[in-house]
Amino acid sequence: MKPLPFVKMHGLGNDFVVLDHRRSPREISPRLAARLADRRLGVGCDQIVQLLPPRSGGDVEMRIYNADGSQAEMCGNAARCVGLYTSQRDQRALEVLTLETLAGAVRIWPEGWRRFAVDMGPPRFAPAEIPALLPEGSPPGANDEGRVVNLPLEIEGTLYHATLVSMGNPHCVIPVASVEAVPLERIGPLLEHHPAFPRRTNVEFIQTLDRETVRMRVWERGVGITPACGTGACAAGVAAFLLGVVGRRVTVRLDGGDLTILWSESGNVIMTGAAAESFHGVFDEDGAN
Repeated sequence: MKPLPFVKMHGLGNDFVVLDHRRSPREISPRLAARLADRRLGVGCDQIVQLLPPRSGGDVEMRIYNADGSQAEMCGNAARCVGLYTSQRDQRALEVLTLETLAGAVRIWPEGWRRFAVDMGPPRFAPAEIPALLPEGSPPGANDEGRVVNLPLEIEGTLYHATLVSMGNPHCVIPVASVEAVPLERIGPLLEHHPAFPRRTNVEFIQTLDRETVRMRVWERGVGITPACGTGACAAGVAAFLLGVVGRRVTVRLDGGDLTILWSESGNVIMTGAAAESFHGVFDEDGAN
């Protein structure tokens, strides 16, 4: 048996297997990541979170592997879990933790009992940064001041209007009258793999409840339906503001609970929500081969 210690955590039901390799750095193969994430043959999770020594002046590097073994640039729910993990285990708990990710550095700080705020940085809108390929002759409004708003996408004969946002990873936010009526398990993968998104995309359907609240359901790239998505909630809050249906501060109501999203006047998006630890254990790495 080749033991691989782990801690199981979640942010509003979006669950993670956390591997702390800060003292013994190593590579995680896509095969091992997928086996760890397998809910029958492994530990079971939406994503693997690997902690490594910092490389660019931060406090810790965070690598994220999707359930299919691919890497993700950033995950807001995972960032809050790392905030909780380090605050409980490190001898010197930091007031502000700086994480290094593929999407850049993000800052985390506590906001009450097992609640953490994450400065996600500014949203990005340029098609090349998302990335997105716009069709020639896109209708007016599809590209508004460098922002892709109300882009028409036809799936199975239904026309959806998408606002595209990058929070370090790609998001396709679609307003609907009722998120519960959307056949997410069927439409989600079709949008994820739409030709407009060369690196695939996360998909968020949002329903405006009032000027301060939106309801959201998410299809996460490389994972599937998840109860929550932190970067998705940030993208949803930004998109809802651009569409004029909410203000800069909004509660995003997900299947797993609520996140507070603030698109500050400075341009950065601040996400606040809970994190929790479920259990810890040891995985037989030899069994993954």
